[in-house]
Amino acid sequence: MPTPQTQVSVTVRTFAQRFSSTRRGARLARRLAAHQLEAWDVPHGTAASDTLLLIVAELAANAVRHGRVPGRDFALRLVHRPAAALVRVEVSDTHPALPVRLAPAPADADAGRGLLLVDALASRWGVTERTGPGKTVWAELDLAAGTRAGHST
Repeated sequence: MPTPQTQVSVTVRTFAQRFSSTRRGARLARRLAAHQLEAWDVPHGTAASDTLLLIVAELAANAVRHGRVPGRDFALRLVHRPAAALVRVEVSDTHPALPVRLAPAPADADAGRGLLLVDALASRWGVTERTGPGKTVWAELDLAAGTRAGHST
């Protein structure tokens, strides 16, 4: 007779990947994030999934557009804490300049809304130093509450 095994609950799930600092790399980061969220039971097409994918897209686009250093990749890291109903998105690049949240861009502007969107959608966001050159821009989304608390640097 087989011995019953108890399941250990997972407290933290992590996904990490480096991507080329190109538009294709940013697009791939978003697609792999969508796949990972689905695997973590954050279903595609839900408000939480759509919000997280928009945050990933904006942070990856910023890493490619503003944080690009020739010959260097950017990194995406997702952390899911199921017990806390929280997903954290981290995008790291090697450029030393810190991101700047601009005033709202005119309606006909092609750029300048990325961090405004992240600020509006995330529960919290900020910037931290990283080992080696560059910085990590992070954003967290409280899946249960859906509230936003602002940002910190």
